[in-house]
Amino acid sequence: MDSSIKKYNPVESVRSGIWATMGLPSRGARLHELVHQDLPFVFYKRLAGTLDMTVNQLRQHLRMSPATLARRTTGGRLSTAESDQICALVGVLNTTLELFEGDLSAARERMKSPARGLNSRLPLDMTSTWVETQAVIDRIGQLEHGVHV
Repeated sequence: MDSSIKKYNPVESVRSGIWATMGLPSRGARLHELVHQDLPFVFYKRLAGTLDMTVNQLRQHLRMSPATLARRTTGGRLSTAESDQICALVGVLNTTLELFEGDLSAARERMKSPARGLNSRLPLDMTSTWVETQAVIDRIGQLEHGVHV
C-alpha cells in the first residue's frame, strides 16, 4: 500500500445521529408533543453548543430579538414556533451531517458558509420558514446526487 495515501478521519463525528445527540426523537407523535408543549430552553443551548456557537450567535441566525432570548432564558421554555424552528434547524443539520458522513466539523462549516445554490445565503439562516428549510434540504439532496447548481 502506498504510504502517501492517508485515510480520512473526521475530527468530530456524530455516529448516532444528531437527533439522538440533541435528545430529541427524529419524528412522530412524541416530537409533535414536545414542540406543542414548547421545548425546554436547554435544547436551544444544546443546539448552540452543537453548532459551536454562543446562544447569542444562534439568536441572530434565528432572527430572535435580544429581549425574547432573555425571556426564554428566564422562563426556561421556547415558544411553539421557536421549538419548531429549532427542530427545522436540527433537521437541516442532520441532512448536512449525512452529506458529510457524520463529520460534524464539515457540517458546521457548510451550515455557516454561503451556498451558491441558495443565492449565496447561509443554510443556517434559512430555517425560519418551511419553504426555506425545504430549499436547503433539496439543495443538499442535489449535492448528494452530484447536481452542482
